Amino acid sequence: MGSRLLNIQRRAAEHGRLRTGYTQGNRPVRSATWVVTSHSEEHVRAAAELWGGEAEQWTPLNSNITQWRVITKASSIEALITPGDPLNQYNEMWSAGGCQRRCDGETELLSRQPCLCARQFGEDWHTQPKGRVCSATSRFNVMLPDLSGMGMWRAETHSFYAASEWGGMVDMVLAGTDGKGFVPVTLRIEPRQVVRDGKTKKFPVVVVELRGVTPRQALAGPMSTAVALDPTGARAVAAIEASRPDYLAMAAGALTVDDVQDVYRAAHAAGHLTDGLVDALKQKAEELKAPAVEPDEDGAYPAEVVDEPSSNNWPAVAQVGSGN
Repeated sequence: MGSRLLNIQRRAAEHGRLRTGYTQGNRPVRSATWVVTSHSEEHVRAAAELWGGEAEQWTPLNSNITQWRVITKASSIEALITPGDPLNQYNEMWSAGGCQRRCDGETELLSRQPCLCARQFGEDWHTQPKGRVCSATSRFNVMLPDLSGMGMWRAETHSFYAASEWGGMVDMVLAGTDGKGFVPVTLRIEPRQVVRDGKTKKFPVVVVELRGVTPRQALAGPMSTAVALDPTGARAVAAIEASRPDYLAMAAGALTVDDVQDVYRAAHAAGHLTDGLVDALKQKAEELKAPAVEPDEDGAYPAEVVDEPSSNNWPAVAQVGSGN
């Protein structure tokens, strides 16, 4: 492998944005479906083919650079969490002159003062009207495996509620993978509502969910790229099976009933038990039991005390569900 510059952070190029709203003239409009924007016409047209909608040219507010966008018909899209930490969160306040405040929740980083919003409005500062206080801004970089290019797409939300959910989800995944490997997820726009001061407020929240894998798989360490790209397909199943210990081979090498029971306990702890495996392990244990003692030529049996095995040494098949 070649060398890299050690004083430059390596990152993939950003292909575009995943938005939950758009503009009609100068008026912002919330969207119940994903809005995909990019400088690349190819990427946007590919997104329109995948998720519906019409690709069109578009100029963002306060900009004179034309981009492309599609207001899709999809409220859920498939994505991949990439290696590293994909989430950045700050409380931010922007104006035409740029970012006026950027706060980590405790310290406003531009002025190095304690959180200005909390100092002025208290812990419920986020209920204040937009523009008076910072917005809880979350930027989540993902890869869209069905679009061309190896770059990143940035999903951005200013939802106070999504901020805590995104942080919790990503932190759990990172705890299991140590930021290594890809993790398949679904980005879903979910309608929510709250009642505050007798008024009902409706708003969309972007929910990040595991896709095609269980929490056990996602938290067991970095998964293979084949599983991440196709978590429910044949390649993924083969990869999962390949990573599963060969319990029958382990049992075949057992010398005692205790050895077979150790195999049982290992399979149970890993969630790999099936009724067929339990039956095979019981049969192996029966084969390893001491042979029946025969009387001698005088019809007498050797005097030997044998402890009866505890009923707890071998769990009943009825207590073990397939895959549990």
